Amino acid sequence: MDSKDDVAATLALDGPTHRFRRWAFIGAGIGIVILGGAFAMGAFQRSNAPVYLTSPAVISDFDVIVTGTGTVEPTNLVEISSELSGTLADVHVDYNDEVTVGTVLASLDTTKLEAQLAVSKASLDAAIARVAMAEASLHEAREMYETTLSLEERGVTPHQVFIEREARFLRAQAELQSAKADRSLAEASLDLQQAELAKACICSPVDGVVLNRAVDPGQIVASALSAPVLFTVAEDLSQMELRLDIDEADIGQIEVGQQATFTVDAYDDRQFPATIVQVRFAPEMVDGIVTYKGILKIDNSDLLLRPGMTATADITVDEIREALVVPNAALRYAPLVIVDEAPEREERSGLLGMLIPDAPAGGHARADSGTVWVLEDGAPREVNVVAGATDGKVTQILSGEIAVNDLLITEQIDE
Repeated sequence: MDSKDDVAATLALDGPTHRFRRWAFIGAGIGIVILGGAFAMGAFQRSNAPVYLTSPAVISDFDVIVTGTGTVEPTNLVEISSELSGTLADVHVDYNDEVTVGTVLASLDTTKLEAQLAVSKASLDAAIARVAMAEASLHEAREMYETTLSLEERGVTPHQVFIEREARFLRAQAELQSAKADRSLAEASLDLQQAELAKACICSPVDGVVLNRAVDPGQIVASALSAPVLFTVAEDLSQMELRLDIDEADIGQIEVGQQATFTVDAYDDRQFPATIVQVRFAPEMVDGIVTYKGILKIDNSDLLLRPGMTATADITVDEIREALVVPNAALRYAPLVIVDEAPEREERSGLLGMLIPDAPAGGHARADSGTVWVLEDGAPREVNVVAGATDGKVTQILSGEIAVNDLLITEQIDE
């Protein structure tokens, strides 16, 4: 009896009224979901509104700088070798010694050279004696020839005797000429030996400082086509030069007389002044990179700079004063543009397609160095300009509808 009553009660609950209430609840739930999706779509679209970063146009001064690296070197660097082969008897100087013209740096063992010089002197003495003997023989032959000639003219001497005396006189003249030639040869040989002996003294050709000494006493020096460098002498370290490598993209802006400052690792907090005195035409290529050598004059009176120091120099190639300038980022900015179509996606339909729309296609910034974008009343406006000099951070504006304090867009952030 009780089980039949329960079944009757269940059938009563499944009546029309109860079914209507159930569908009403389902419809209300769907409406809430739709409203929530619409709200989410609106919020998503609002979050995609771009945010612009800006910087004002201003009146400013700046210098156009070209940077290069190089080394500090003496103005005149002399590498000294030996013209002779031999054994070094003495080395008279060491590193950092100051020398003058003619200072003996080192000397070779001259035993052999002195012996050869003595032989040359003896040969010269013998040649001089032969000249004297030839002169005496010539004098005798001349006297006999002249006497015989007088007798020949009077016809009191045989003709054969005259011919013999004449021939002896001519031979005496030739012998004297030969003796004089031998004397000249001996004198030249003596001069040569004296010059060789002088070369045994390795001397400084300039006033300066010894930077390098590559020899010691007792070392054998072999003179060849490529003689070894024995000493390196720098002339006047108070006046040095900076040999700077300038990139080919910047060489057109470099001129003689431009001022520069440079730093070296030894004195990070100090800038040294320099002046360009030469820009060489010859290119230099290292690893496929072309550079040109610029020579800068340095005053090193305090002797802080040393040969071989690596330096980084900033050359002032232009000075811009009271110019309207904009940041370089403003010249690189452009609104995002679509470059590629979005990849194909599965087509969504119905309620799922309404609630989860496709993501926007990707894009990228396109730079235009002759265009800037000004933010006016929250909207960007494109302005064509003519750009001038730049220091890498700001650029001079030569013409264009840009005024001081105009807000230039430098970056766009899509939220």
